[in-house]
Amino acid sequence: MNTEELFNQDRGSSEKKEQKQSPLVSLERDLKFFNESIKEVAVDIMVEGLSATPIFVAHQHEVKLGEVILDRNELNTEWSIHASTIEEFIDRGIIKPELKERFLSSYKNPNEFMCLFVIVPEGANFVYYPYVKS
Repeated sequence: MNTEELFNQDRGSSEKKEQKQSPLVSLERDLKFFNESIKEVAVDIMVEGLSATPIFVAHQHEVKLGEVILDRNELNTEWSIHASTIEEFIDRGIIKPELKERFLSSYKNPNEFMCLFVIVPEGANFVYYPYVKS
């Protein structure tokens, strides 16, 4: 799934206006705000040799995965972001070891895209969101 599909606000449905706004709209807004901080952490993870594959967990509830880097309550935003790695995702069983290579083959350049594991009430999915050029 590409970014445009995930963050598309107008799905062409007349029911859309009656429904609650998608939480992904607020995620995109927060990601633009968090852009530099997330990129700095990704670079630190790679430069310090912790992992070549940083993954950021975006959520609106309590999650015990990764390390909190941006707390929505402290920053008055709608989303919290945790920093993690593929190694933790494999250790915790979120990515099965036998699917590691498949995941890595679709993993985008971490200097250009943030890899997000977005958790919403309906489930969770990996999303790649481009860093905003400064």
